[in-house]
Amino acid sequence: MQRALAEAERGRGAVEPNPMVGSVVVRDGRLVGFGHHTQFGAPHAEVEALRRAGDAARGATLYVTLEPCCHIGKTPPCTEAILAAGVTRVVAAMPDPFPKVAGGGLARLREAGVVVEQGLEAAAAEHLNAPYLKRLSTGRPYVTAKWAMTLDGKTATASGDSRWISGPRSRALVHEVRGRMDAIVVGIGTALADDPELTARPPGPRVPARVVLDGAGRLPTTSRLTRTAREVPVLVALTERATPERREALAALGCEVILFPGEGPVPILPLLDELGRRGMTNLLVEGGGRILGAFLDAGQVDAVDVFIAPLIEGGQSRFTPAQGEGRSRMADALRLARPQVSLVDGDLRLQGILPPSWHRAECP
Repeated sequence: MQRALAEAERGRGAVEPNPMVGSVVVRDGRLVGFGHHTQFGAPHAEVEALRRAGDAARGATLYVTLEPCCHIGKTPPCTEAILAAGVTRVVAAMPDPFPKVAGGGLARLREAGVVVEQGLEAAAAEHLNAPYLKRLSTGRPYVTAKWAMTLDGKTATASGDSRWISGPRSRALVHEVRGRMDAIVVGIGTALADDPELTARPPGPRVPARVVLDGAGRLPTTSRLTRTAREVPVLVALTERATPERREALAALGCEVILFPGEGPVPILPLLDELGRRGMTNLLVEGGGRILGAFLDAGQVDAVDVFIAPLIEGGQSRFTPAQGEGRSRMADALRLARPQVSLVDGDLRLQGILPPSWHRAECP
């Protein structure tokens, strides 16, 4: 099952909004087939593993990280491919909560006489597909917050200078992360201060949309985002503070304007609802501090990816990674789970997940 999980990971960024799935076929203690879901619309992991196994799949055990599908979607049902191959035992890490499956795949196999087991490495499988599970449960994308900071917790100097906190290798890794996302989110403050392009260079398996939270419609028509809006999608989230003239000017440049009612900040939950309706599964929030604070206050940061540079700035800089309402007691602060730490050419990279505001049991 661990080999199947490693296979599933190979599809990250290429299969969404489908889940990442891996599968291996074992006969008489020997690995005879393996595969993963390679891209959206392509054959599923079980079919790939059975294809490699060939006749050796007859009488074998198939391990799969997610319950095999039993419906016709982009591809035929995996359950029927398993039965046709003569597999006699299936071990699934977890059930698929997708309504058209939801236990039906395993039930179909049992009815046909296949020995079915479930739950092996279930926690690892659920962690792997947390973005898929969140979107099924809530309709909202999975949110990863990314930032780079100095050793004393600053994201820029007092003058606003932030180039560069992290090193070249760290920045290259951020571009790899961007290339697996459906969208990258920044606030208007970051857009004005940095004039970012927010693309993945070199390109990854996905082309992420650029999303700017800009209640008053201040994004310059000469910015790199607006100048490239016809090449890579730019979504500008506005409120009624933005004048009709500003909305029209941004739309004329190829930006897609999303208007929210009211004159306050762009509301986080309705924004995520809208992005989820557009089929987005993974969202990368790159700042600034007020935007990240708003996502934290809304309980909508699911994972963090932080680069800590061996730099000490000192001073009274107002630039911190996360602002918002915050916590009044240290005992109430959010604690990172599943922390992973690595060194990247001198920078410290810290990744982990936050307690979810959603729960797998809520999936239909």
